[in-house]
Amino acid sequence: QAPLVESGGGLVEPGGSLKLACIVSGLNLDYYAVGWFRQASGKEREGVACISASDGQPRYTDSAKDRFTIARDTPKNIVYLQMNNLTQGDTAVYTCAARRLIFRQCETESSLYGQWGQGTQVTVSS
Repeated sequence: QAPLVESGGGLVEPGGSLKLACIVSGLNLDYYAVGWFRQASGKEREGVACISASDGQPRYTDSAKDRFTIARDTPKNIVYLQMNNLTQGDTAVYTCAARRLIFRQCETESSLYGQWGQGTQVTVSS
């Protein structure tokens, strides 16, 4: 089984909400930070949010602040991304990634992450 599998993407109207899930297998979330990233058609991949391993502290990029929430269910090994008040600008493939990182705050720089899921499409359209 792939170590990271995303689910929850789909089509939503502007102003709507979606909750993405990143199912993590074989990696201990106490030792791995997990980030969410997105890539819109024709654009570079950008960070959205991440959650640190040791203390579960979240970090958000400006595009996600006040609208998105990252959280984790450690016993279930799932990391969620709750997205509210979505706009067409949020349309992208959303991918989660993991990085072994202990006692340091996570970062939303994609080049730091070594394990990636396949991604899930989020389309915001009326």
